[in-house]
Amino acid sequence: MNGGDEVIAAPAGPSNPLDWKFSQVFGERTAGEEVQEVDIISAIEFYKSGDYLATGDRGGRVVLFERTDTKDHGGSRRDLERMEYSISRHPEFRYKTEFQSHEPEFDYLKSLEIEEKINKIRWCQTANGALFLLSTNDKTIKFWKVQEKKVKKISEMNVDPPKGVGNGSIASSSSSTIHLANGGSPERSHNYLSNDFSFPPGGIPSLKLPTVVSSHETSLVARCRRVYAHAHDYHINSISNNSDGETFISADDLRINLWNLEISNQSFNIVDVKPANMEDLTEVITSAEFHPTHCNTLAYSSSKGSIRLVDLRQSALCDSHAKLFEEQEAPGSRSFFTEIIASISDIKFGGDGRYILSRDYMTLKLWDINMDSGPVATFQVHEYLRPKLCDLYENDSIFDKFECCLSGDGLRVATGSYSNLFRVFGCAPGSSEATTLEASKNPMRRQVPTPSRPSRSLGNSITRVVRRGAETPGVDANGNSFDFTTKLLHLAWHPTENAIACAAANSLYMYYA
Repeated sequence: MNGGDEVIAAPAGPSNPLDWKFSQVFGERTAGEEVQEVDIISAIEFYKSGDYLATGDRGGRVVLFERTDTKDHGGSRRDLERMEYSISRHPEFRYKTEFQSHEPEFDYLKSLEIEEKINKIRWCQTANGALFLLSTNDKTIKFWKVQEKKVKKISEMNVDPPKGVGNGSIASSSSSTIHLANGGSPERSHNYLSNDFSFPPGGIPSLKLPTVVSSHETSLVARCRRVYAHAHDYHINSISNNSDGETFISADDLRINLWNLEISNQSFNIVDVKPANMEDLTEVITSAEFHPTHCNTLAYSSSKGSIRLVDLRQSALCDSHAKLFEEQEAPGSRSFFTEIIASISDIKFGGDGRYILSRDYMTLKLWDINMDSGPVATFQVHEYLRPKLCDLYENDSIFDKFECCLSGDGLRVATGSYSNLFRVFGCAPGSSEATTLEASKNPMRRQVPTPSRPSRSLGNSITRVVRRGAETPGVDANGNSFDFTTKLLHLAWHPTENAIACAAANSLYMYYA
């Protein structure tokens, strides 16, 4: 590869739609196999370098995956490019380890069961070859350290190795040799031995103390370093690391708390929207995230469809926001479902912190933090479901919380839908990319050509335009009826490459372009 190829500027204008291909699947189920509730994936998160991937499930487990395609060639992508190594491979991962993060609990004061389901996972900075991450269920956040440790073995024993069947037996044999070495009788010391050992004729001539040696074998050990508990009266919906590497926030329906990673018994309440009288409650916090580079800035979304930007330098209790982002309601469009479908289920900052992506039930919206008059782009995801809102309310599907994600370069956004489908939209100026994919080994199976729509440009800013996919009521892009029981709620975009990991029930699917 010519070293100069990488620095040539891309031509102005929208890039071509990506051609998505299936990469891997973990936990694939066979046709007709029943999915256990505890195995359903409830959280996905890439490490900031993209070398690790973590998933959490409803059974309280955290599973870690490790990237293998760069390790096979011994070096990072940047190193390989410097060596003029041609890279045509896509990100590939392998299972690394898993551990039980949370167990079911019972709050006796409130007579409330606390389920073990992992709500969110966030990676922390690595140190000394160890991985660190935060995981949370509804009430308790835990700080985990995952590290490779050398397996230690006991050697130099008096007893024949084939006859030693465990550490317990070996320990008892060492106590027996001490008795003999000090003149004790074999009969008396034999009481301390297991039945697997026998003494050689004439006893043991010399004492060999057991020594512990480190073998070449290693095992991954996950250890809970800290538990951050008893700080939330309501269910935790978000955790987010600060760019300072020292603090993080946790958010529930009414409050956001600020923690120091090193201190588990104290947190500071920085946002509190609880009214004096709960009957006056009109909105709740649905998601919160720190700015990726400014440690004093965070954003949180509400059930009324608004996003508030908070500056921690203004005051200790950030009840007043620095900026408010919301879209004005169209006159005469209000209905019983207006507030429900306006509720934001997830927000994500772009990599440079300039844009915020939000997901409500019907749409994806992209906001410029320097422009609070409205979103710079709106992408229709569920517009064809508008005639079915009554049915969706009856079966509670209207309350499903879909996540969203941005590509590392900020040129594309993605979110999930029903029937295990997910949508990828281009958000570069002039782009009309709107791709529908299915979480299966053939992701393009449901794909049909999407008619391009003319777009209105706002100068040099990101295009402010509503882009629509298939809008036939009650059917998907291929004319098939929608299955509201199979929903793709969780997905994550690789930080540096065009690769997406998404969860379909208990299966983790990975795609690349």
